[in-house]
Amino acid sequence: MIKNQIERWKTIYNEYPKTFWVLIAVSFIDQLGGALLFPFFALYITAKFNVGMVEVGILFALFSLSNFVGSILGGALTDRLGRKQVVIFSLVATAISSVFMGLASELEVFYIIAVLSGLFSVGGPARQAMVADILPEKRRAQGFGILRVSHNLSVAIGPAIGGLLLGITSYLSLFIIDALASTIVAVLFYFFIAETKPEADETEEEESVSQSFGGYIVVMRDVLFMLFIGVCILMGLVYVNMNASLGVYLRDEFAVPEAGYGMLLSMNALMVVLFQFAITRRIENRPPLLVMAAGMLLYTIGFGMYGFVSTTIMFILAMIILTIGEMLIAPVSQALVATFSPEKMRGRYMAVFGISWMVPFAVGPYLAGLIMDNMDSRILWYIVALVGMIATFGFIGLHFKMKENEPATDIKVPIGTV
Repeated sequence: MIKNQIERWKTIYNEYPKTFWVLIAVSFIDQLGGALLFPFFALYITAKFNVGMVEVGILFALFSLSNFVGSILGGALTDRLGRKQVVIFSLVATAISSVFMGLASELEVFYIIAVLSGLFSVGGPARQAMVADILPEKRRAQGFGILRVSHNLSVAIGPAIGGLLLGITSYLSLFIIDALASTIVAVLFYFFIAETKPEADETEEEESVSQSFGGYIVVMRDVLFMLFIGVCILMGLVYVNMNASLGVYLRDEFAVPEAGYGMLLSMNALMVVLFQFAITRRIENRPPLLVMAAGMLLYTIGFGMYGFVSTTIMFILAMIILTIGEMLIAPVSQALVATFSPEKMRGRYMAVFGISWMVPFAVGPYLAGLIMDNMDSRILWYIVALVGMIATFGFIGLHFKMKENEPATDIKVPIGTV
């Protein structure tokens, strides 16, 4: 069995170009540094500055809004200047801001640094565009799935290590490790990854700066894509609670320690590492938006359970259910964005897709904080379940809308095989 698995991985490796695997490797290093720290942000803020979840919500809102602005800048710069230099700048700038966040002793200073860190996060659209550049259309969903497995492998390891480190050292060490990881990746990017931006047609004039940013108007006029973004925002409002609210809820209501919450997140990530490929294979050639609807229904059940259960085994079961939903949704959603976008506008489409995460992170934690600080915390999970059901029906409705427009849009999302 182990031998067959090894052969299977060799086959997968040989199906993708070397540049893709280098991108996956360096992304893993960067994501591991962040995974040590990010899941504990809400816990850190409430403990360090002695504040409630409302202040945490304000922080997430500030960071999300500035991150979105950075993403918009990054999307335009990615399509205009290229992918590589945008990624390197982002890595170095966010590494510096991470150190200063760890050193901040006042909440107001922390807010300011978080805003700057968000503005420097211009590299996200560039990395996603690189995957679309490197891989042919039929491989993209699997490629984004592999990138996601890499991310979740880092999350499987990171929170567990971060929780253990917090038992023997301070939060500052996590900020420093995150900064070192980003710096190392910037160096690796410079030496080992070539620019992937498609060469411009010699007969075409180069876009001006105003045309680069004006291209966002074209994206906004893509009605089907913007409807897709709208439903994804509802999905994000559900999912954001895993990192923004769940840890504090479990700590305050059931005395679950930081290490226990970290292990719960690690289990989520490990499931993705072990089962993402198998699930992707089973959903190949299925209607992508119906797959997302099925995943959204599992999100609804899993997150909603936290409002009803009170034992460790049920916390684990809820995480298993929502993780299966996550494995259905994530690769398909990114492949849809790559398919929607014309080659010369990939960075901008990827940046606009960031709205689906910017809005949830901007308003979700704040609203969750208002509920948790002023009402029975279980009510949060009932509301989350209601939003999840609305999103489920939204994906189903969008599926039928796209079927009506399929001859005109020619939208097809091959999931591929592993």
